[in-house]
Amino acid sequence: MALWRHKLETLTNDRWLVFVCAMWIQSVAGVGYLFGGSMSPAIKTSLGYNQKQIGLLGVAKNLGDAIGFVSGALSEVSPSWAVLLVGAAQNFVGYGVVWLVVTGQLPNLPLWMLFVAIFVGTNGETYYNTASLVSCIHNFPESRGPVVGILKGFSGLSGAILTQVYLMFNPSHDSSVILMVALGPPLVVLALLFVVRPVERSCRANLRSDDLRFLAIYGFCVVLAVYLLGVLVLQSLVDITQRAITASGAILVVLMVAPVLVPFASVFLSGDNVTLVKPEEGTSSVDPNEVKTLIERSDISPEKRRAPCIGEDFTLLQALGQTDFWLIFMSLVLGVGSGITVIDNLGQICYSLGYSNTKVFVSLISISNFLGRVAGGYFSELIIRKLSLPRIMAMSAVQAIMSLGLIYYAIDWPGKIYVVTIVIGMGYGAHWAIAPASVSDIFGLKSFGSLYNFQITALPIGSFVFSGVIASNIYDYYARKQAGTSTETESLICTGSVCYSVTCGLMSVVCLMAMLLSLSVVYRTRKFYLRLHRASKT
Repeated sequence: MALWRHKLETLTNDRWLVFVCAMWIQSVAGVGYLFGGSMSPAIKTSLGYNQKQIGLLGVAKNLGDAIGFVSGALSEVSPSWAVLLVGAAQNFVGYGVVWLVVTGQLPNLPLWMLFVAIFVGTNGETYYNTASLVSCIHNFPESRGPVVGILKGFSGLSGAILTQVYLMFNPSHDSSVILMVALGPPLVVLALLFVVRPVERSCRANLRSDDLRFLAIYGFCVVLAVYLLGVLVLQSLVDITQRAITASGAILVVLMVAPVLVPFASVFLSGDNVTLVKPEEGTSSVDPNEVKTLIERSDISPEKRRAPCIGEDFTLLQALGQTDFWLIFMSLVLGVGSGITVIDNLGQICYSLGYSNTKVFVSLISISNFLGRVAGGYFSELIIRKLSLPRIMAMSAVQAIMSLGLIYYAIDWPGKIYVVTIVIGMGYGAHWAIAPASVSDIFGLKSFGSLYNFQITALPIGSFVFSGVIASNIYDYYARKQAGTSTETESLICTGSVCYSVTCGLMSVVCLMAMLLSLSVVYRTRKFYLRLHRASKT
């Protein structure tokens, strides 16, 4: 009995259990993904809004997604449970108000108040992301790439997961999806509130079979992605019964729960699950983050220690004064800006090419996004461990591949819609695994929450410039040209590959510019990563 009690205590403090629970939180964190396809139609119908008003509410959703400075700052001074609790409260209150208004239980609010409610509700997911990533990167400092990739992957897939769970209940009113968004994620977060956290050092020491455990997690990810893709494609092509939808949803829940077998096996089946690394006198345990600190500090005199060096812990303000930080950020703006341009305009791209059923491509790019995040984290880790190269090298390679995919579309080669959907989906997703892990390598873990949330602002900047300005104006130009009019106010439709071929050609050049910025960071940090690799081998 004492042995089992010890095993249970070990399980509750096992970093793999924290990781799996963080995956579950991330699986419900992307509430914003449901706005365009599920929530906005219900709001528009119930409140009688026009498309311009719905577009304004979409801006509120995007801002809520991107502005995470408060959650980042809170993560530096508060425990993870407090960060998660604030996020759950915002999620519940924001979308709870929207649901009450849409269902008529509250009087119609002015548009600006609904704007604030949607901003607050969506902003709750920045707290989920911050708490999950900060906790798991602290628990797995030697495996940052895989950890960030998998967690960000589940965040990107959360829209599809929540949709399938919602369909299981066969709701009678469209507004029910808003209620699910208001209640579902907060309930999951509250259930795991005190599990997702940084664990004690002795509980997160290096495990000899970490690679096997990550391999098992990757296996679950691939199975889940393939299953979801099959379900989404099937639902978009044929009408299936409610019983079949419920059964497929139940299978999805089982697949989501299955990764918990990893920490259970780690604790209950492995006899040597933990291998502690005993520190030598006068040093700390072998932690890559601490190794980097020791390396850098050994090269400088005490007088110069006031300012952190590469690999040490920077505050956000200190990082903002570093060239490397801005090079990574601008590369991210250009890379994700190119990706989000295709994602935001995918429906119009399909229609311009004559495809009436866009759901297949939307599903395909969603799954590609997920796989890109998972694969990006994995390969960026291999680049460090096997090649002794900076992690950001993986991002430059991704940007080169994205450039080729966009050129493929611009040249109008066969099957271009499939190529650009898969390549851009995976490339866009890979950015969100590689860039945060790279920043944690170079600028430390202490202020990672703030650094990560600053990086997120690259998305609305890139979206506004490349999608909102460049792509939309080029589309309108060719639409007016085909219609033989110069009227700016007419709502015209463009047909043919020319509608987006110029945009894709320009975005290809933008990706090459992003690649050059990434390669400059590779050059500037190559010696640091080489010393880090050598130190980890000693």
